Amino acid sequence: MGGPQVGVIIPVMRKARKKTRLREFTVVIERDEDGYYVASVPALHSCYTQARTLEELAPRVREVIALCLAEQKAPRMKFVGVQQVEVSA
Repeated sequence: MGGPQVGVIIPVMRKARKKTRLREFTVVIERDEDGYYVASVPALHSCYTQARTLEELAPRVREVIALCLAEQKAPRMKFVGVQQVEVSA
């Protein structure tokens, strides 16, 4: 009777996880004259990064968005479209 009982469930206290809400951001990706992919997030001021390949770019984009969100509040924007415009230069 003094030892552990078989079939008894002992509850384990776990730390409450902070609920993370997911946000979606439009990311514009362009290729510069040196061949680098440059990603910018129009909804976040000065939020951009670059990489040599698209595979390298994806985690960098997530990282820079997290850094930008730590410094500023993102407005709620809905993606409408992209348009290329020609001008005389």
